[in-house]
Amino acid sequence: MGGFARKTSLASGRTDRRYRQRMNYREALDYMQQIGQYGIVPGLDSIRELCRRLGDPQKGLRFVHVAGTNGKGSVCAYISSVLQCGGYRVGKYTSPAVVDEREEIQVNGSYITKAAVSRLVERLKAVCDGMAAEGLPHPTPFEMKTAMAFVYFREKKCDIAVLETGMGGLLDATNIVEDTCVAVLTSVSEDHMGFLGRTLPEIASQKAGIIKKGCHVVTAAQRPEVMEVIAGKAAQAGCPLRIADVRGAEHVRFGLEKQRFDYGQRKKVEITMAGQYQIENAVIALEALEALGSCGFPVKEEKLRAGMAQAGWPGRFMVVGRKPWFILDGAHNADAAGKLAESLAFYFSHRRIIYIMGMLRDKEYEKIIGLTHGLADQIITVTPPENKRALSACELAGAVAAVHAEVTAADSLEEAVEMARLLAGREDVIVAFGSLSYLGRMMEIIGKAEGKEA
Repeated sequence: MGGFARKTSLASGRTDRRYRQRMNYREALDYMQQIGQYGIVPGLDSIRELCRRLGDPQKGLRFVHVAGTNGKGSVCAYISSVLQCGGYRVGKYTSPAVVDEREEIQVNGSYITKAAVSRLVERLKAVCDGMAAEGLPHPTPFEMKTAMAFVYFREKKCDIAVLETGMGGLLDATNIVEDTCVAVLTSVSEDHMGFLGRTLPEIASQKAGIIKKGCHVVTAAQRPEVMEVIAGKAAQAGCPLRIADVRGAEHVRFGLEKQRFDYGQRKKVEITMAGQYQIENAVIALEALEALGSCGFPVKEEKLRAGMAQAGWPGRFMVVGRKPWFILDGAHNADAAGKLAESLAFYFSHRRIIYIMGMLRDKEYEKIIGLTHGLADQIITVTPPENKRALSACELAGAVAAVHAEVTAADSLEEAVEMARLLAGREDVIVAFGSLSYLGRMMEIIGKAEGKEA
């Protein structure tokens, strides 16, 4: 790769490190894409060895670890926002990125710098090349990004880091952490069943694998068979268990720009993320923050309220336009699709709704269609760009046509946005949803169409 070329001294025939060409940011991104060819090697051996060679950067850091099927990113956003308002230096590691690749690794709300990405990827490449040369499996991109996050958080002297699992929990690369203050379980439903198990208890067992001995455990109210698994794991590890039950939220005032609710002794807690389901995510975060208070991370009440109100998360029932309303949502599995349908029916009853839908082939797209098609007047399908797992717009349109007559496959995201705007009146609603992988590009297109800087 060009970024690793070195000049050689003619006198000695040896490499002169003074002339070493450093990897730039674009080369770092290209390299991370290229190593996707190495696939997935189940287990934690590879990430453990990678981190060992990096000096175990995860050690000495304290963590909030979040697993579950849906709501993980939003819960991470609430918790990290409140801790930051409380005066702590907070690392946050979430995936996938929506707007910018660097958003996956943040410290106090600021993305990891391009210079840091270039420097750390170069360092990681050298270590991974060494592992491969010794016959060890080459770490995956997710394992490398996870290790990068640990190194960056330690360099930035973070007081605490909020981690979102990539998939599952027990064998997820993030699960090499040891000093977990609070393990958080959002709602658990069918997800990645080819990897995590065919039944809910099997999936729950994988998700609950983030529970560490003596940590605090916070879980959403779950189905009985899921709750049994989580409670059992918590008891086995000697962990106090808190249940965040959204039914305890009272006097809820829903809105697209602002929402408010009472929970326990707290009155009029305000959040600015839209979607009915955000009340549950906020309640989970409040319980996790209570647990963190007993772990040495207390936050004053006024700072807590400010942090909850300031929290944001791209691509989750996100309002990006008005007249007509334009909503982006990363509903990419059946549980999230059901919640999206509930929110659309609640916020936009008696309004005409136009969908832009893009899905990945390995998702339960037929279930998602079944849960959402009834609310749509028109459905436009798209192919998520630059994704090998993308389901083509034509194939998706064919699946939609089995249950909905008004469906059109668009040749591009730009065409889909243009078609939707032509079809929509000022009081109508356009909803782009499905794979998170294309929503960032949608935000750029919408911003340009409205004459804004995306």
